[in-house]
Amino acid sequence: MAANRDRVLLLIGVFKLLKAALLTMTGLAVLVLLPEGVAAYLQCAVSFVGVAPGGQLLGRLTQRLLALDEKTARHLGALALVYAGVFLTEGVGLLLRRRWAEWLTVVVTASFIPFEIYELAVRFGPGKVATLILNAAVAIYLVARRLRDRRSANETRTVRKVG
Repeated sequence: MAANRDRVLLLIGVFKLLKAALLTMTGLAVLVLLPEGVAAYLQCAVSFVGVAPGGQLLGRLTQRLLALDEKTARHLGALALVYAGVFLTEGVGLLLRRRWAEWLTVVVTASFIPFEIYELAVRFGPGKVATLILNAAVAIYLVARRLRDRRSANETRTVRKVG
């Protein structure tokens, strides 16, 4: 049972590191290329992956990127790098099985839930539902894990005192 719990913890850690990598690439792309360059980069990347370059999602994203002024683009790029740093810290801490990383992940993940609920209310979508469920599951799992470990440690201390 403990091995399964460790696998889930490691899986969450790897997921956080993937998010950190994606945010780092995004933040650097925005800071280095600025909106015009990011839009061109995005079109090339999507074409390389094989997704239809004329798709609605790509078109909307490109329009939004081109509508950003340089100052806003730089702020968004910096914000992406800050979040990447948080996700990197969470991921490495979880892979090292640090308690503080579990609590940090709970706080950060749970802090996004109100925004996800708001987004669902404004514009419903299956991806948003999946994200909300996944983030809630991660937060609940980690809280339950920490509480279970704390209860187990308290029981062990009580047995030692009695014995």
